[in-house]
Amino acid sequence: MFNELIFLIHIILIAAFCLAALAIGPSALVAAIATQGVLSNLFVTKQITLLGLSVTCSDAFVVGAILCLNLLQEYYGKTITKKAIVISFFTVLSYLILSQIHLIYIPNQFDTMQPHFIQILHLMPRITIASVFVYLVTQTFDAMLFGFLKRFFNDKFPAARSAASMICSQFLDTVLFTFLALYGVVGSVWNVIIMSFAIKIIVIALFAPFTKLAKAFIKPGQN
Repeated sequence: MFNELIFLIHIILIAAFCLAALAIGPSALVAAIATQGVLSNLFVTKQITLLGLSVTCSDAFVVGAILCLNLLQEYYGKTITKKAIVISFFTVLSYLILSQIHLIYIPNQFDTMQPHFIQILHLMPRITIASVFVYLVTQTFDAMLFGFLKRFFNDKFPAARSAASMICSQFLDTVLFTFLALYGVVGSVWNVIIMSFAIKIIVIALFAPFTKLAKAFIKPGQN
């Protein structure tokens, strides 16, 4: 149960950082979205076992970025949300390209880190392209769906709206990334989809109370 305990602490910390960013203001939320986008791509290669399922360490960051995106749209509107999507996409793309440039440098005789950098940063072109494309599509889809739900429910039920949009966007994220990046590589893409989406549902469920907490203590326009 050690991984499960760390996972719970991880989720609480991510949610706390999202709420702290909301309290600071829109710029902090944009920064949090971009940061979690980079972290999700950096940690996607580490595999762990949670509740008997084989998953990566990046799922919590992916959902955390969407949570921040929903908070941004809830409190500051569609215009800055669209800008945040562009900024975060640019940040992730810059990270993926510049990290590959870093690997091209020839290390000298004193260097001991190049093999480790290769292991961490050397992503296959297929995974890199899939990651960037799916990141942009998922964030755009979530912003559109969250905006629709916000209008449809007349700003009521913020936690439920956020959870619903995150579930839909993460299902899209999981299916697209698995087929684009892993089809033909893993034995069963549907097993990967089921396992990854199951963990994301747990993450979303754990995030839901924090969305309600934000609405209770921070009102739109307050900060």
